[in-house]
Parts: sequence; C-alpha cells; structure tokens
Amino acid sequence: MFRIPIACHVPLMAMAFASLSILQSAHADSGVKKGIDPLAEIEQVKRGYEIVPPGVHLNLAGKSRILIGLGSYVVNTTGCNDCHTHPSYLPTGDPFNGFPELINYQQYLTGGRTFGPGIKSANLTPDATGKPAGLTLVEFIETMRTGHDPHDPPGQILQVMPWPVFGKKTDRDLAAIYEYLRALPSLPDNPNPGP
Repeated sequence: MFRIPIACHVPLMAMAFASLSILQSAHADSGVKKGIDPLAEIEQVKRGYEIVPPGVHLNLAGKSRILIGLGSYVVNTTGCNDCHTHPSYLPTGDPFNGFPELINYQQYLTGGRTFGPGIKSANLTPDATGKPAGLTLVEFIETMRTGHDPHDPPGQILQVMPWPVFGKKTDRDLAAIYEYLRALPSLPDNPNPGP
C-alpha cells in the first residue's frame, strides 16, 4: 500500500482546501444557487451529461455548459420524456418490457403524446429561431409558473402538463431546462401522435 509521508499531509491538505475554495469561488461567480453545495451541483451537471439519451447530439456552441448539464439532469430525471416523446422508447428499449432503456432519440421531446380529445404534448425542441417550443426564456418561465402558454388564447391553461410542480423550481433550474432544450437538435412535430 502506498502511504504519503506525514510531512506531506499538511501541504496536501492546504492544496485541497485551496482548490475547493477556488472551485467554490468560481462556482459562486457562475450564478450558482445560494445554499446549494457546489460539489453537489457539479455532480448533477456531470450526471446530466451522462444521461443524455444515446443518439441525441447536443449543440453546445455559445451556450452555458453548466446549465446544459444541469438542465439535462432535471429533464432526464423528472419524466419529461414520458409525455413529450412518442413513443418514449425504441421497440427493443422499453424498460417496462424488460429491455435495457433506449429512449426514442428520433422523436426525443418532439411531442405527440395524446391525452384524450384536443390535448397533445408540445414539441419542446428549438424552432427555426432556436427557441424551445417557440418560447423565449421569459415566456418559458412564465408558462412554467402560470400554466399559460403565450401562444394559446388568453385564459387557456395547460392540461396534463405538471406546470404547478415545475413552477416551484428556481429560476436557475428553469433556465437550465431551457438551456438544455436550446441545445437539442431542432426537429419537426412528431408525425405519428398517439396515446
């Protein structure tokens, strides 16, 4: 077993604390949520990149890589795929049928899940101008907080979409979701909607 001499422990500890201090300082400057352990958020960002569905290619150019990773973590661990991708899994990738999970990357977040007459999940991929679901960041956050999509008639509230739950997330969490969605390839609405 390799052992570090006692005389080296103090300098190594000092370097570790200095590194952590620099990391926390840099993290604080990046707009990290107050009261959140920066190492925990770094783990979420790392995990977010690990769970991007295979076959989905992110466009990172000009975007916040930290927010993209955090957004992926939120999107891919809270079931967005279940409603906004139809079908959710590839035929031989449905974990509910005993297969290893393979998300339907060809229709990933293009909407198309139907919930009775007149209710269909939205395409969340960027439109031709690069806006997820055609929404600006301000519109996206407002939709998540109020349940009203500004493209819908006044007074119409999103049904099925768990916006009351997502509306409780921090502005940073919602901005991270938005940044992740901005990084997705722009795809047309799902051509085969269904339940």
